[in-house]
Amino acid sequence: MDRMLYVAMTGAKETMRAQTVNNHNLANVSTTGFRADLAAFQSRAVDGTGYASRVYATNGTVGFDKNTGAMLSTGRDLDVAINGDGWIAVQGPDGKEAYTRAGDFKVDPTGQLMTATGQPVLGDSGPINIPPYTSIFFAHDGSISVVAQGQTPDTTATVGRIKLVNPPDGQIERGDDGLFRMKDGTTASSDPGVRLDSGVLESSNVNTASAMVNMIELARQFEMQVKAIRTAEETAASASQLMRLG
Repeated sequence: MDRMLYVAMTGAKETMRAQTVNNHNLANVSTTGFRADLAAFQSRAVDGTGYASRVYATNGTVGFDKNTGAMLSTGRDLDVAINGDGWIAVQGPDGKEAYTRAGDFKVDPTGQLMTATGQPVLGDSGPINIPPYTSIFFAHDGSISVVAQGQTPDTTATVGRIKLVNPPDGQIERGDDGLFRMKDGTTASSDPGVRLDSGVLESSNVNTASAMVNMIELARQFEMQVKAIRTAEETAASASQLMRLG
C-alpha cells in the first residue's frame, strides 16, 4: 500500500510543479518576445540499499519553445524585432551580458538605449548612448542612425550598432530574471547573419489555447492523484480492520 501512496503523492506534487510552469507561460502571453518554458514528466527509481521496488515521478523544465512569435507592426521608431533566429545583447541586473528577444526600446533621460524593462542595450563596445535626435532608424544589421537635433533631414549619423548574437540552442538557457545567458558563463560572439526589422515587435510564442487545455488536463491529473491517495488510505483502513477481526 505504501507503494501506491508514494507514487500518487509524488505524482500530485510534480503535477503542481507542471501547473506552475504552465501558469507562468499563460501569465506571459502578452509579454514581448517571450519564449514559453517546456516541462516534461519522468519516472525515476528510488536509490538506496535493498531491492529496487520504488519509483517516483519528477517534473522539470526541459528548455524553452524555440518557435518565433508573431510579428506585430507598430510603426514606432524604437520598436525592433529579430527576423528569424538570434538574440539582442543587453546588460543584465548583475552587470553581465545577457540576451533577449524583446525589442521594445526606450531612451532614458541620460540618452542610454534601454529595453522596456530597464536593461541597457549593448553594442559591440558596451552600452549604447543616443544623442538628442529628431528621428532615429535601425538598420537590418543593427546599426542605429539618427538625425541630430538642429540638423536637416538629409543629415544622418550612425551612433552605434546593436550586438546581435545567435549561439546554438543547446548553449543558451533562461535565467530567473527572464533573460537568457550562455550555459558556460561566457559571452556569445556577434553574428552578422542576424537581421533586425524596424517598426515591429515579436509577440509571445505562447499558444493560449494549448496552454488552457494543458491547465485543465493537469488539474484533472492532480484530482486523480489525490483520489488515488484517498483510495489507498481507505484500503489500508479496511485491511487494518480485517486484521483486528482476525
